[in-house]
Amino acid sequence: MTNTTLLRTDSDNPDFQKLVVLLDKDLAIRDGEEHAFYAQYNKINAIKHTVVAYKNNLAVGCGAIKPYTDQTTEVKRMFVLPEYRGQGIAGEILRELEQWAKELAFAECILETGKKQPEAIRLYQKSGYSLIPNYGQYVGVENSVCMLKKLTA
Repeated sequence: MTNTTLLRTDSDNPDFQKLVVLLDKDLAIRDGEEHAFYAQYNKINAIKHTVVAYKNNLAVGCGAIKPYTDQTTEVKRMFVLPEYRGQGIAGEILRELEQWAKELAFAECILETGKKQPEAIRLYQKSGYSLIPNYGQYVGVENSVCMLKKLTA
């Protein structure tokens, strides 16, 4: 992948905030009536570990990790602008988040995505994530797909 720059930052970054607004608009369309349920768990205040991807100085994608337990971090807020999808940018963001999680001594990453985001599910499966029973607030939620990846060899 050429000319993609990854910036480690936090949720105060204005480019991260702009991308999350677009992500939420996209999810509102995909999730329809279920969007309000998910939105309550996707607040971005005080996330200390976010990554923003830039292509030719334009913020084109983002993602974040947030501690879930002492050993587990949760991947959140993954998004790439529609016109930049299919170029491997989401995979780069995910790898950077996983590397950061290892540096922070987390043993695994978990995440939740929705059945209405098939491209996200494919990305995570291709990146080594396995399906797990729904966790936390997603237990019993029909549209939720939860996944896990061990970070240690």
